[in-house]
Amino acid sequence: MVRGEMGKSLPLISTVVPVFGCKSCLKELCRRVITTIESIPADVEIILVNDASPDNAWATIQELHEQDKRIMGIDLARNFGQHHAITAGLDYSSGDWTVVMDCDLQDRPEEIKKLYEKAQEGYEVVFAKRVERQDNWFKKKTSQLFYRVYDYFSGTASDHTVANFSISQRKVIEAYRGMREQNRFFPLFIQWMGYETGNVPVKHDARVEGNTGYNLKKLITLATDAIISQSNKPLRLSIQFGFLLALGSLVYGLYLFIRYFFLDQHVQGWTSVMVSIYFIGGLIFFNFGVLGLYIGKIFNETKNRPLYLIRKTTEDKDEGR
Repeated sequence: MVRGEMGKSLPLISTVVPVFGCKSCLKELCRRVITTIESIPADVEIILVNDASPDNAWATIQELHEQDKRIMGIDLARNFGQHHAITAGLDYSSGDWTVVMDCDLQDRPEEIKKLYEKAQEGYEVVFAKRVERQDNWFKKKTSQLFYRVYDYFSGTASDHTVANFSISQRKVIEAYRGMREQNRFFPLFIQWMGYETGNVPVKHDARVEGNTGYNLKKLITLATDAIISQSNKPLRLSIQFGFLLALGSLVYGLYLFIRYFFLDQHVQGWTSVMVSIYFIGGLIFFNFGVLGLYIGKIFNETKNRPLYLIRKTTEDKDEGR
């Protein structure tokens, strides 16, 4: 808490923004965030995390910090990915409430007030629900498909209209900080925690600059990582399918045995035998692949490497480091 006019305590609202490929949006973003949060009223902290943005966004972040010390910048050593960048920002946040949002202005800063007001009804987390998403058809459909597949494997019920844009109490952020898995997906981690969660419908704007950083390959990788990190159902399905295949093979073998020894019918067909061998071989390699993914993720976790590395922050200059 900080002191406002007449000694009244104001909440501190931190806003964490991962930055990649949206340099020209940052000044407008910060202006609108500050205006919105001050109207709540509350004190403001903005943390811009440069995830190795290719458009030299760090220079703009430094400029914004010089103009307003409430804006802090974190420059990651390389591109670690959106959700690792969010983690870096949350590790540095100090607000009573923390907003997470994207940098491309599709998440409208003015909606932060709605999120905060909804949270005052007793919710510990409030997510923005994008009723009318201003994205292309491909992105909408892949998002829907991702959540359907994820819900099937994880046994949960997710909402494809919900993404990172949210506000969370301090205790929620502290709990999130304690989760240091390499495979990270912010909204799913928050959902897993089980805190009292609400949502509020918000307007969703079209992208102001550039294109999404998630192509099809990255979306598939993200989906695979999210499913494997949250569920072992693929392993169980692999075991069940293998059992059914073995049972079917046993039944078919008994059928051929009866035909040959009791019905005096010779079994013909090398082609079917070879097809069966290749089919079973493919399934074995597939199952090994699923198992290998889990082992690979375990291997990554046992390395115990940091989730991100910071080249510098805007605070370094202020503190003479």
